[in-house]
Amino acid sequence: MRRIIIALTITGLFLGTSTSAQEKESDFGVKISGFVKNDFFWDSRQTVAAREGHYLLWPSPEALSIDNVDINAQPNFNFLAVQSRLSISITGPDAFGAKTSGVIEGDFFAQSNANINLFRLRHAMIKLNWENTELLTGQFWNPLFVTACFPGTISFNTGVPIQSFARNPQIRLTHAFGSVHFMAAALSQRDFTTRGPDPSDNSKTLISSTFLRNSAVPDMHLQAHYHTGNTEAGSSMILGAGIAYKTVVPRLSSDWLFTTHQVNEKVSGLTAIAFTKITLRPVTIKLHGRYGENIADVLSISGFAVKSIDNPITGQQSYTPLQNLSLWGEVHTNGTKVKTGIFGGILSNKGTKETMSNPGNPVYGLGTNIASLWRVSPRLIFISNKTKIALELEYTTAAYGSDYDVNYIPQTLTPVSNLRGLMSVIYSF
Repeated sequence: MRRIIIALTITGLFLGTSTSAQEKESDFGVKISGFVKNDFFWDSRQTVAAREGHYLLWPSPEALSIDNVDINAQPNFNFLAVQSRLSISITGPDAFGAKTSGVIEGDFFAQSNANINLFRLRHAMIKLNWENTELLTGQFWNPLFVTACFPGTISFNTGVPIQSFARNPQIRLTHAFGSVHFMAAALSQRDFTTRGPDPSDNSKTLISSTFLRNSAVPDMHLQAHYHTGNTEAGSSMILGAGIAYKTVVPRLSSDWLFTTHQVNEKVSGLTAIAFTKITLRPVTIKLHGRYGENIADVLSISGFAVKSIDNPITGQQSYTPLQNLSLWGEVHTNGTKVKTGIFGGILSNKGTKETMSNPGNPVYGLGTNIASLWRVSPRLIFISNKTKIALELEYTTAAYGSDYDVNYIPQTLTPVSNLRGLMSVIYSF
């Protein structure tokens, strides 16, 4: 892997040097950028997290010993540099009357704890830009992660599960009518996928893109953004809203009454967002709201449940998505030497969209035993040229339930909290 990275770097530098003199003739160039990021963090209790605690979701629930002591109250820490990133940006000659560009980006976060430290693909996309239209193909942020308005936290979780987080292979078309931009996108899934029944054991959960692929219909998105600003005053504003519609197929067959039957099962989910970002000279203000159905694939507290058994002969089932509501806001300063900011948000688990015939029916998802969650995280960033030293406190409280109502909303709640202290040292290039 090291040889590959060195080869890419040398190739990029060579191409960048060799083409710079011919830039006017060919408009071709390669730019290498990225950062080295070292994270040092301490948690007041055990957490539900990825990559050896780096990617924090929420605090772990109580786990009481026979002596009524919470085993998960044990603090822990870690130091990691796996978020360090390498990006190659490519520009080339026009094609189909459009400006062309491409990006390949990766880091060392890997796809799971088992292969942490290995290089993985983050973004790989091609852009064609006409005067008012942009066509993007490849792997890029899920549109529910609005690149024009997302939390600027130091923590890599970027506000998850209150904020959506995923990168997807996609086709995205954006067109501008003056200050209004419309976007339409069709997505598949790769590293961030749906949770559903394991074919080998329906009582277990499988995390796979198969559920979306078997629907034969991509994850569809529509958004509209309104941009306005005053250059002299150094102010701008973005208002936006969007919807997404996704259908997944939980199973192709059922093992029912000692016989395998072909079944036709689907579950659909609608998600809607609205947001605004107001930039003034001294500060930037952001506000974002989301209603989501079956959005565990964007790392939210969500999923779907078996609603009922509709065919007693084949065992065919109907399903209902789990819903949630979330709201977050952020304010940060715009200094060039020192920046301060604070993020805050809340999420409410609204349970199944339709009542299940049996509360004991299988449920597939992420964090479905959490009724609500809230977080606040202030930060302070010191900047000197290409180097940043950032400090952040992240306080998260999750209310876990020990039983459920008829819509699978957790009841008999026990709140638990975690305080994370995070320091990051970042060198950009």
